[in-house]
Amino acid sequence: MASVALTAKVTLFTTTWCGYCVRLKSQLERQGIDYFEVDIESHPDAAVVVAKANAGDLMVPTLMFADGSTLSNPSIAQVSAKLSPH
Repeated sequence: MASVALTAKVTLFTTTWCGYCVRLKSQLERQGIDYFEVDIESHPDAAVVVAKANAGDLMVPTLMFADGSTLSNPSIAQVSAKLSPH
């Protein structure tokens, strides 16, 4: 289950019908990565964030990290690499 925004490592922008979103949520949960989920169809302001991150496209899943960077439709390996300390 998604964590509250204050403790989440990433914000996960999704839609209810997105199969890639379902897969990524499952992978995040298996890896123990906390996320805060936002449905862009229910929150128009979130859709604006996603469009800005994707050159105008409403691509989901899009993840936003604490530093403001984003990854669109990433693999779990890409997410893990981004979250691992350097």
